[in-house]
Amino acid sequence: MKVHEEDVVLRLQQVTKKAGKQVIVDQLSFDVRKGEIVGLLGPNGAGKTTTIRMIVGLIGMTGGDVLIKGHSIRSSFAKAISHVGAIVENPEFYPYMTGWDNLKQYQRMTIGITEERIKQVVEIVGLSEAMGKKVRSYSLGMRQRLGIAQALLHSPSILILDEPTNGLDPSGIREMRDYLKQIAQKEEIAILVSSHLLSEMEMMCSRVVVIQQGKFVHQQLIGAQQQGQEQTAANDIRIRVRELEKAEQVVRGLDGVQLVQLDTAASELEVSCNDEALALCVEELCRQQIGVYRIVEVKRSLEDEFLAWTGGSRIV
Repeated sequence: MKVHEEDVVLRLQQVTKKAGKQVIVDQLSFDVRKGEIVGLLGPNGAGKTTTIRMIVGLIGMTGGDVLIKGHSIRSSFAKAISHVGAIVENPEFYPYMTGWDNLKQYQRMTIGITEERIKQVVEIVGLSEAMGKKVRSYSLGMRQRLGIAQALLHSPSILILDEPTNGLDPSGIREMRDYLKQIAQKEEIAILVSSHLLSEMEMMCSRVVVIQQGKFVHQQLIGAQQQGQEQTAANDIRIRVRELEKAEQVVRGLDGVQLVQLDTAASELEVSCNDEALALCVEELCRQQIGVYRIVEVKRSLEDEFLAWTGGSRIV
């Protein structure tokens, strides 16, 4: 996928963090672009939270740099951070004040936020009916959404969230996912989100970046973004046939088709190929009068892929 430089909102350049002799984050580089939701994944202790804290300037870097809209966190912190909205830990509010009054308090501390903008972000996160209630009566999910509303007030270019669904019930998690997708689409904001819930990341994100022991391991398009590349990319396909041995010989002789494994009990072979090669494979099997009973794409979950990328390390 071609990257347009003007769409890059966040860029990590060889970011490194050391604590004594221990390297917590090791020359980490990746980009986040306008309008996309990127998931930051990694096993426990991979350096996800440390990375996020360096991006927002809560802790310093040992080496490398973070650029936000082209401004360096290290040399132009005020300009860089002005483009950021973030929730790194649980959002804190005055519990005895209403949701509206809490946002008004933030407005008084920040230049350029209008009443219209407050109403706009409140509607985006679905809290219009609750703004007159005191925050102490809010559920955890409502407080999280109020935190996102506050982070959006100054119209940032990127929203950075560390474990935004922590403690939420399934309904709250689904609401959070839907609102974040809506924010990315309507506001065209880049979103970087760290979470240990792989199933949620799979449904929410357009791309994931995987780190392990502080190092970049892999990045992968997922969901609809990935589907756009599947016609040219190799996919694993299971084909059930009448004569497995004969089908194996045919497949081994085809260009662009790689035999992955045989399942004699099910009379199936698994191949790796793109759409064009699959069509030729099926055509050749039929030409050889080998009955083809079923063709199924092998769909691997993000969890399966994550375990493969990290050598079986768990994410917690």
